[in-house]
Amino acid sequence: MSQAEFTLNRRQALGLALGASLAMPSILRAQAPKEIRVDFATYNPLSLIIRDQKLLEKEFEKDGIAIRWVQTLGSNKALEFLNAGSIDFGSTAGAAALLAHINGNPIKSVSVYSRPEWTALVTRKDKGITKVSDLKGKAVAVTRGTDPHIFLIRALAEAGLKEKDVKLVLLQHPDGRTALARGDVDAWAGLDPLMAAAEVEDGAVLFHRKPENNTWGVLNTQAEFAAKNPEIVDRVIAVYERARQAAVKDIKPVTAALVAVARLPETV
Repeated sequence: MSQAEFTLNRRQALGLALGASLAMPSILRAQAPKEIRVDFATYNPLSLIIRDQKLLEKEFEKDGIAIRWVQTLGSNKALEFLNAGSIDFGSTAGAAALLAHINGNPIKSVSVYSRPEWTALVTRKDKGITKVSDLKGKAVAVTRGTDPHIFLIRALAEAGLKEKDVKLVLLQHPDGRTALARGDVDAWAGLDPLMAAAEVEDGAVLFHRKPENNTWGVLNTQAEFAAKNPEIVDRVIAVYERARQAAVKDIKPVTAALVAVARLPETV
């Protein structure tokens, strides 16, 4: 091979390599999702201000990626949507996510968004229930697979009772509050802000509280989505962290967002 031929071939190879490198961003963009589906929930107040302030929309606008918001009413629904591929990011209680993962739900918990006391056992003043052992043989409203459900089971165990010692009435969290207010059940494994509303508006009584038995709020994604889109996961986590820091400095926007979505008075 002559020197001229070698130079030409080398230039051709360099040109091909340069062309490939320039094409890479467009290839990556083509592989990125056109839409990211994220849940918002009253038990995850950070999700509300992120949605209100369009923080994720601003973060991914330059990438041409749209954000679709889906409301979840409890950890069970978020996990159900994740398992079905209906959402890409879902907020749940840590224990609920762990149990779902153990049971085969292909999720990955990627961030902690809160350390709350968001659940307690609630009753009415006229039910005569003052301690967990009083629940034996009673009807208790609960949302299966959520932190309130796990909190209830732990409370029963600590009182020497089993799940079968009570009559579980399986309802979503809003319906649990309604059932207690109507007297259809004797107690309810509550969830804020509905639990706070029951206190303020219905005169409900939180007869068993134990903050250390509340698991933390975690943000989850599908394991496959995380493997394919690690950069997107990192950026969503970063947006959550910015929102958390802003909420620490000024809680008013969080309160306003929660009042609007939950449709509850500010006193609640």
